[in-house]
Amino acid sequence: MLKIDDLKVVLDAEVGLVRAIDGLSLAIRRGETFALVGESGCGKSMTALALMRLLPDNGGVAGGRVQLGEHDLLALPEASMRAVRGGRIGMIFQEPATSLNPVMRVGDQIVEAIEAHTELRGAAARAKAIEWLGKVGIPEPERRIDEYPFRLSGGQKQRVMIAMTLACEPDFLIADEPTTALDVTIQAQILELLKRLQKEEGMGLLLITHDLAVVSGMAQQVALMYAGQIVELASAQEFFERPRHPYAQALLRALPDSAKRGEALTAIAGTVPPLHEAFTGCRFAPRCPRAWDECRSTPPALLPAGAAQVRCLLYRGADAAAAAEPAPAAMPLRYEAPRAAGESRPLLQVNDLKVRFPIRRGLLQREHGAFVAVDGVSFEIPSGRTLALVGESGCGKTTTGKAIVQLLRHQARIDGQALFEGQDLFKLEGEALRQARRSVQIVFQDPFGSLDPRMRVSDILEEGLLALRPELDAAQRRERLQRLIEQIGLRPDWLQRYPHEFSGGQRQRIAIARALAVEPRLIVCDEPTSALDVSVQAQILNLLRDLQRDTGVSYLFITHNIGVVEYIADRVAVMQRGRIEEQGSVDEVLGAPRSDYTRTLLAAVPRISA
Repeated sequence: MLKIDDLKVVLDAEVGLVRAIDGLSLAIRRGETFALVGESGCGKSMTALALMRLLPDNGGVAGGRVQLGEHDLLALPEASMRAVRGGRIGMIFQEPATSLNPVMRVGDQIVEAIEAHTELRGAAARAKAIEWLGKVGIPEPERRIDEYPFRLSGGQKQRVMIAMTLACEPDFLIADEPTTALDVTIQAQILELLKRLQKEEGMGLLLITHDLAVVSGMAQQVALMYAGQIVELASAQEFFERPRHPYAQALLRALPDSAKRGEALTAIAGTVPPLHEAFTGCRFAPRCPRAWDECRSTPPALLPAGAAQVRCLLYRGADAAAAAEPAPAAMPLRYEAPRAAGESRPLLQVNDLKVRFPIRRGLLQREHGAFVAVDGVSFEIPSGRTLALVGESGCGKTTTGKAIVQLLRHQARIDGQALFEGQDLFKLEGEALRQARRSVQIVFQDPFGSLDPRMRVSDILEEGLLALRPELDAAQRRERLQRLIEQIGLRPDWLQRYPHEFSGGQRQRIAIARALAVEPRLIVCDEPTSALDVSVQAQILNLLRDLQRDTGVSYLFITHNIGVVEYIADRVAVMQRGRIEEQGSVDEVLGAPRSDYTRTLLAAVPRISA
């Protein structure tokens, strides 16, 4: 159905010509799911944009062919490509918050797509939009179709994007991180929906994701990308049962789970190299624990290795036997033993927290009732401990976190207590509130929306220091910025870049560095690793555990990734419809859940089957 031959994409940047994709070839059959995986910045999303001919103004295709049926997409005139784009090929983008028009109702946006690519009009198009909102799990679709995007949670916005794309019933679908912002139950629904559509329509699917468990359950073929090239190409079964490239082996060892509690995850040191460089050898060599001198001077071809293809000199002829041994771990094997739970005292104690948003109507915006987002939530977080808050999108997890860090004072009525070292955060004002903000920070779910696009990274990181750590002079601030940028795995020279110059995962690392800059006692982490690939997630989780061990910082960790909960959390609270259904130690709640809702959540968690 789709064949790509030697695709090359270049970007004209200030640093020079960036070779974003350098000789990519793959073929996807009808009804097949082909997964494209790899670190942020390796070229996965750029591949999708090239296929759709949606490259940025400074980008262009430097060579290759993209064949869809009988048509070469790269040779079609733009008028013909418009009929293909959305009609024959649909695309689900990674960041729904920036893909949806903020001044249009979500229903109008879905209807617009349906009318552009199908014969349905008016009431019939609206009825189909409502049908698809229901199919992707939006509650009360007849009412929510008239909502604006800002009234929806991150997961709900992603579901709207999926509904808009699938409502046009395309022959081929490109899904760029389609379930990143979704909780596990809705993720399971969406993946089952995609599987059913493939079976019914013979739809081909190019799945771009960093969730290897999703790949294991969805894909028939896997291509692992690194620095603009495919480094391993295999069936999903081969990839998970016997990963061949040292990079693939390290990625699978980086996955968090309960068996690795107390250990450092395997994190790959360094970052993807800048693609404007002239490479003289293997692009992974500077980060590979098995590289030797020839790796740095000889570019490897994509070599056959059993039923797979691997871009690695280990698989040349007689050298292939040595490649069967897995690469050694790149990180220390174990942390120091954690402190006993009895040694910790409560840092934050939340008592009967209630958050109500007023509902206003009419010209004068008079109040007509209230929407209860959080209804009587209570929990404790000891010093140096992590409480994970899990549940479906819209259950009140993020609202709880924002209420604690005082971001809803002028938007909602907040009742109850949030005692931080004995002080009620809800009653603080002026200087006392400013001091509390130094101790309690937050990492937001959407790094694109939380970073000022007009500020350089250095200014973003320094802003908090200027406001909350005025005792630091300029030299101390610069030293801290250098240390922070290296801790989160980015290059020091990137401090002078703007947010739009980074991938989604790199922007999330910057957001985490901003929260860490003022050395807080408590960090509310709202899906801090949802936008990160596996290796970078391992770096961040190792960093968060190191900080907790060394400084005693506590975390309220809001996430839908149960593997992360199993690895990093001490206790877990399960939320549903603004209430906590169940809470306790990780072993108690995840090992022997008492609530039917918790059991449903755990049943929907994707696992690597190999």
